[in-house]
Amino acid sequence: MTHKYSVLQYTKIAFKPLHTNLFNIVLLSFFLSLGYSNLYSQDIKKKQSNIPAKTQEVKKPIKEDTTKQTVAETPADTIKLDTINVKKNFLNGKVKYSAQKYAKIEQKKKLITLYDKAELYYQDVELKSGIIVLDYEKNEVYAGRIKDSLGNYTQFPSFKQGDNTVEPDSIRFNFKTKKALIWNSRSTQGEFNVKAAITKKENDSVYFLKGARFTTSKDVDNPEYYFQTNKIKFIPGKKIVTGFTNMVIADVPTPLFLPFAYFPLSKETSTSGVILPSYNDSNDKGFSLQNGGYYFALSDHYNLTLLGDYYTNGSYGISAQSSYANRYHYQGSFNLRFENNIISERGYPDYSKTKIYNIQWSHSQDSKSSPNSTFSASVNLGSSEYFKQTINQVNVGSSLNNSLSSSVSYSTVFHTIPEGRLSLTATHSQNTNTKEINMTLPTLQFSLDRIYPFASNDAAKKGFFKNINLQYNLNGRNSFVTTDSLFFKPEMFKDSEIGFQHSIPLSTNFKVFKHFSVSTSMNYEEVWYFKTIHKEYDNNLSTVVTTEVPGFDAFRTYSSSTSVGTTIYGTFNFGDDKKIKSIRHVMRPSISHSYTPSFEKYYNTYATDASGRMQNDYTRFEGGMYGAPGKNSSNFVGFNLSNTFEAKVTDKDSTKTEPKKIMLLNNLNLSTSYNFDATELNWAPVRVSGGTQFFDNKLSANFGMTLDPYAIDNSGNRINTFNIDNGGSLFRMTSANLTMNYSLSSSKENKKDKDSQGKRNGGREDDLFGSDINVGSQRKSQFTDEDEGKDVVSEFFRAKLPWDMTFAYSLTYGNNNREKKITGNSVMVSMNTDLTPKWKAGVSTGYDFVQKGVTFTQFRFERDLLSWRMDFNWTPFGDNASWNFYIGIKSGILSDIKWEKRNLTNH
Repeated sequence: MTHKYSVLQYTKIAFKPLHTNLFNIVLLSFFLSLGYSNLYSQDIKKKQSNIPAKTQEVKKPIKEDTTKQTVAETPADTIKLDTINVKKNFLNGKVKYSAQKYAKIEQKKKLITLYDKAELYYQDVELKSGIIVLDYEKNEVYAGRIKDSLGNYTQFPSFKQGDNTVEPDSIRFNFKTKKALIWNSRSTQGEFNVKAAITKKENDSVYFLKGARFTTSKDVDNPEYYFQTNKIKFIPGKKIVTGFTNMVIADVPTPLFLPFAYFPLSKETSTSGVILPSYNDSNDKGFSLQNGGYYFALSDHYNLTLLGDYYTNGSYGISAQSSYANRYHYQGSFNLRFENNIISERGYPDYSKTKIYNIQWSHSQDSKSSPNSTFSASVNLGSSEYFKQTINQVNVGSSLNNSLSSSVSYSTVFHTIPEGRLSLTATHSQNTNTKEINMTLPTLQFSLDRIYPFASNDAAKKGFFKNINLQYNLNGRNSFVTTDSLFFKPEMFKDSEIGFQHSIPLSTNFKVFKHFSVSTSMNYEEVWYFKTIHKEYDNNLSTVVTTEVPGFDAFRTYSSSTSVGTTIYGTFNFGDDKKIKSIRHVMRPSISHSYTPSFEKYYNTYATDASGRMQNDYTRFEGGMYGAPGKNSSNFVGFNLSNTFEAKVTDKDSTKTEPKKIMLLNNLNLSTSYNFDATELNWAPVRVSGGTQFFDNKLSANFGMTLDPYAIDNSGNRINTFNIDNGGSLFRMTSANLTMNYSLSSSKENKKDKDSQGKRNGGREDDLFGSDINVGSQRKSQFTDEDEGKDVVSEFFRAKLPWDMTFAYSLTYGNNNREKKITGNSVMVSMNTDLTPKWKAGVSTGYDFVQKGVTFTQFRFERDLLSWRMDFNWTPFGDNASWNFYIGIKSGILSDIKWEKRNLTNH
């Protein structure tokens, strides 16, 4: 009999043997499998044992018959539900019972015997069995099996008291003392399935079991493995204490044993405990113990995990991880890791020592918690070399990512008239190749909603005047540009820049000639800086010196813009008897004009030589975060044309009466501009871009090119001569690019893990950069809950192999200086398949045709061993060349019984 309780959730504990001695591996793995709990001695009464019971759904009790009946001893065909009133000095209530074959009441012996599909209900006890004998003088009941016509046992007892259920071969229970004696019981306690030869129930809270086995296998009668023990003391919801325990695999006893063991069974969701380290080795750091530490279950809302690594060459790493949540308010996680990495040995030429770190924080707020304000965070910052140098990374794809970014933001709404919005954001952008860091602490944004001064609140806003509206926007920033080595050091804050940008846009829109939409706007802008520059020629240094001038300064600019656009539809019909019935072409041409006057008043001059004859112009606002006022006026006319092409074709489904719509070209855009105020090179290059999908949107293709109408000289500089007048074509293609992505699977849905740690680190969810290299118990299995129970043992292979594939191709072309060169040409592919019902395999690879080499390559294999799981992950070459092997029990409570081996062959 069992109590329902919550299964303990622990940070998984890993132990790995130091070498490949199989006896020591298995022995030490099992001995340390209980590392999250403490070991205690026990006080067990002799020849007393108990077992937890299996919880199952119980049918609703049979409706009571209010008519009092006495059943004769002669067998009857069918006995319906009956009741019997007894004296209070025997039973404290009514007994409801039924039987398929017969029910016999012996008044002198105080016995009720029920046979064949017997059911008995008394107080909180529900008993179903082949035969039931109730002694209502002794307050005892006995239930057992019966034999069918072939001599096989059927109708095993099912005993339920409250929430506890047990299914034994036979049972004897006393209603008054609540004691029970159970033979060959089968029950479930959390993730454990337990079977015991004899179980003795002392009371509702103490059980003793003799000749017991417990396992996480679903089939407790024929498990692939189990733990055999002769004595168990079980207290539901609190603990299990065992005597001498031996691990048995495939009915073969192993040398793994414990003299006694203690399992805490708290109803709390988690409990603090020790996390045992795992063993690894690498070529450049030696042997290591990784991820050992302690898990703190601080409360129901947050926890803390402290982990550490140590390598024999002196390297070490420490980390702190925490998850927190408050339902309907917020949830998040935090991860901080520091490593002192030493490669090789001191005195060798390849010796190096670096200190690297990484900070990750994610926080999201429930929309119900505060409708007027929100707070969110997504932080990933640290050393630029972290994902390239750390051995303890979670996803190898992170090492291929060359940027880190973070954002922490708070926003709120002011319910005024007009309504105001305020947001504060801290951002971080880091290039791991150049090690340059751009950070804002913070960015302030404030805006007031649109105001329509010439339209009443209820009136329709139509026409030029009624659509006139204005806004107010404020943007302020405190920004830093620094490097990895100066991050969060005093030198970083010395070069901070502070600025504010105020803008008041005034706009309106209206229609002319029914089919043309016109929008026009004017924008006033004012920029505040707290630091400007001054340039002058220094005779002593014989060079131009730029000095910073602290103090408040501001400039003001204004501009205007107008655009006119329309939409043109064209349909080409080919006839209803054709496969392609019609093609629809939609064009959206637009012409825009923008004007910005010259703000020469903000410019000064400085000498470029000692004589002072050579003068250059500059503005003191040069290099500001919001730009500087322009010296030259600009008077642009822009041209833009966007196109879409659709077709109506005959549907392959003959039952469909309407033709099928397909997209031929999702977009085809052309744009350029002409500057009237420019003295030369008035035309801007023509930009052409487009994209479409094929094969039911499984293949997406995007392309683009830049066409320059001007020629270049021998130095590669654009000259004010059209390319066609220089002996060339009308346009000179300076660059082009093509990208294609193809994703398909054998099923309609291609399921991916969208919330993996690797993706948060910067990896890809499509596995083109590889999946998690952590193949241990912390990694999520490729086998989902839907895979459980779908196959049978006899099914060794599948007639149809489930699979999915992601394909990517990229091509870039450069011709800025007539080099006519393919600068990039690579293909990547990721595939996953089910080789058998219990085998999954995957591969990620690619080829770079420009570098003439294979890109990142990874092979993945996983075997479902019923209660166990086996993983193998191999990266054969590259900076992250390694292999990883893992085999262990799936169950969370025994996930530390495993063997794991990793080897980083090259770093």
